[in-house]
Parts: sequence; structure tokens; C-alpha cells
Amino acid sequence: MTLVKIIKHFRKAVSGTEEDYTVGSIRKAIFYLSIPMILEMLMESLFAVVDIFFVGKLGVQAVATVGLTESVLTIVYSVAIGLSMAATAVVARRIGEKKKKAASEAAFQAICICAVLAISVGLLGLIFAKDLLTIMGGEPDLVNSGYRYTQVIFAGNISVMLLFLINGVFRGAGNAVIAMRTLWLANGINIVLDPLLIFGIGFMPELGLEGAAWATTIGRSIGVLYQFSVLLRGKSIISFHWEVLRFKWKTVKNILKIAIGGMGQFLIESASWIILMRIVSVSGSIALAGFTIAIRLIIFALLPAMGFSNAAATLVGQNLGAGQPDRAEHSAWKAAHYTAVFLGVCGAVFFLGGETVIGWFNDNPEVVAVGGNGLGIICLGYVFFAYGMVMSQSLNGAGDTKTPTIINICVLWLFQLPLAYVLSTYFGLGANGVFIAIAVGHSVHALVSGWIFNKGKWKSVQV
Repeated sequence: MTLVKIIKHFRKAVSGTEEDYTVGSIRKAIFYLSIPMILEMLMESLFAVVDIFFVGKLGVQAVATVGLTESVLTIVYSVAIGLSMAATAVVARRIGEKKKKAASEAAFQAICICAVLAISVGLLGLIFAKDLLTIMGGEPDLVNSGYRYTQVIFAGNISVMLLFLINGVFRGAGNAVIAMRTLWLANGINIVLDPLLIFGIGFMPELGLEGAAWATTIGRSIGVLYQFSVLLRGKSIISFHWEVLRFKWKTVKNILKIAIGGMGQFLIESASWIILMRIVSVSGSIALAGFTIAIRLIIFALLPAMGFSNAAATLVGQNLGAGQPDRAEHSAWKAAHYTAVFLGVCGAVFFLGGETVIGWFNDNPEVVAVGGNGLGIICLGYVFFAYGMVMSQSLNGAGDTKTPTIINICVLWLFQLPLAYVLSTYFGLGANGVFIAIAVGHSVHALVSGWIFNKGKWKSVQV
């Protein structure tokens, strides 16, 4: 393909033109879907790095507070991701069946469920912020200086959960450009507000670490308002007209059936990250800060790669709806190969320049040493990460959220966590033991996920 054609297809991919992804070239379908999804996730990963860059200027305790808070929040976000996964699968299947009204009805039910859950969680986090940080191993000084950050983040979690969910709806419908624009708007505002609110630049008040929480909440809330403006205008594939704004218990049950598996899947993964964080926290704030920065950078590369995974989920769902299971399978494997190439390049960069990159975010030599070692170790399994991500998301796109949940229990809980504890504690490797367990655990996860996907039972799942 010539450069001119690549540019032409790129422009089409980000233009928002509606496409039928159940016919034509699979390679083009992946390109048109993955480009906006990669750009969407690129902004998410950029935000994660920029956020920790500014927070890092406040000291080790601030970074550690963010790490502990996000460890707990991953459980909350797992609920949103589970619902998003269900919405993506159901919407994609209905779009593949050419039932646009039914797709819009499913989207509305999912949003109602998400709003109720988010408000409940927000109230609990607002009240018990100090207790959560203490349970996670935060030292008294850290808890007293950082609990307001945790309160604001939890209170504003409804905007984050709705952002995840509604973007999942748009991706399932194949309208990935709207999801991309949403995240660029939300995180762009977040990035601008971060230094203004943290350091009190210009007329803005100096809020310190709490300012980072307000920047996130404001940015994500504006993103959600944009999403609703698109849904209510009635011009996109998924639109909210009066006839679809009705509670349908049958649709709710269908969404919850899929979502429960998705929630369980990511709750298990999130809980494993919390336990890993808890193991690292025994080594003190220095190790915790190095671990937090390293994981943020790992996510920096993994999030754009999620663009390919999300594209695979959409293609699998829509093609199953169109009665083309073989096309769905070919789409998933092609997306996995492209993801492996991308993460292979990222892994080489992190392996060769890990400590240099960590040093951009914190100049403490001990923090740099911990984070640099982490990047060098984890990136050795990056290519395996690619196949694990895409195969799991493809199963989710088919509506089979139960199988990835079982895989996560067996690999992450029964294998990775014991390995991390043994290496960190009994072999005295500390944070390095946890990093090794992550690399090995996710490599095993990829092998198991690929083997199960290849068996093809997901092709008969009814949504």
C-alpha cells in the first residue's frame, strides 16, 4: 500500500463515516476501527503519564497516594468495564443483525444500570476514604495528606464509569470516532487543568494533589456531556428517541448476564493488581512509587494496543450477528498479530531505556532504580500480552465473558499471585519479584487464552 493510500484510508478512519464491517476486506475493517480506537487509547495513556508527571512533582507520598487510590478504584472501574463489555457485545450483535433500534434500547438500559451503581459507590468512597487508604497499607502521614484526593476521585466516579460505558456502546456500533473524540475532549481538558489546579497557576487556586482529582472529574464530566449530546441529536447509529427510552427488564437481564461475567473477569484482574500493590507496599513508599510509575508507563503502551483488541471485539460481535463466524475468527487473529508487532517495538524501547524514562517522572535514584528494573522485566513478556489481550477481548465481543473469567482465576490468582509472593518474600526480590511474576503470569495467560479461542466454542454463544 502506498503512502498516499495510507493517508487516504487514515482520513476515512477518523472521519466518522459509517461502515458495514461484516463485508469487504478484513484488513481494512481492522484499520478503520482500530485507528480511532488506538488514538482514543493513546490519549488515555498520554493522560496517565502526564497526570503522574505533575503528581510526581509533589513528592513520593503523593505518587503513592495515587497508586493506592487507583488500586481500589480498579475494582470500581471493573464494574463499568464489565457493563461496557456487555453493552459492546449486545450492541455489536444487534448492529450485525441490522436491528438499530434494539441496539439503542440496549444502550439505554446499560446507562441506567451504570448510573445507579456509580452513585452508590461514590457515596461509600466519599465517606470511607481514610479507611480505604489505611486498609491498602498507607502510612498515617500519607492517609492524612492524601485522603481528600481519594474523596474527590470517588465522588466523581460516575463521570468515569459513564465515559467507559458509553464509549463501549459507540465501539460496539462501529462508531469508534465518537469514542475517540470523547476521550480526546475529556483528557485534553484534564491535561490542561492538571498543572493549573495542582500548582495554582494564574487565577487558579493551588489545590495540590486534590487539584489532580478535580481536573480528572471536570474533564471526564465534560466528556460525558458530549456523549449525551451525540446520543440525543439522533444522527448517530445509536440514538435516543422517545421510543427507546423505556425500561425493558428482558434487555436488562440479558445485559447483566453478560456483564456479571465481565465484572467478575476484571474484578479478579483488578484484585490481583491490588494484592500485588499490597505486596510491594511492604517494601515502603520508595518501592511503591517506583512500582506506580512503572505500571503507568506499561499502561501507556498497553492502552493504544487495546485499540486493536476493541476492534477485534466489535468485529467478532458484528460478524457473529451477521452469521459469519469464520470471518469473526480471522478478524481476531489478524488484530492479534498487529498488536504483537506494536507491543514488540514498545517493549524494545522500555528494555533499552527504562531508567531514563522513569527519571523523567521522579529524580529520586531509588525510585528510578525500582521503576527501571520493572520496565525491563515486564516488557520481556510484551508480545505475549498482545495475544492475551486480543483473544480475551474477542471472547468478550462474542458475549462469552465467562471463559476469560475462569482463565483469570486460574492464571492470575492461582499462579501469578503465589509466584509474586514467593519471589518477593521468600527469595527476597521485593518489587522485582512482583515484576517477574507479572511478566510470567501474563505470558501464561496469553497461551491459555489463545488455545481456548482456537477451540471455537465461542461461535455458538447466543446474545
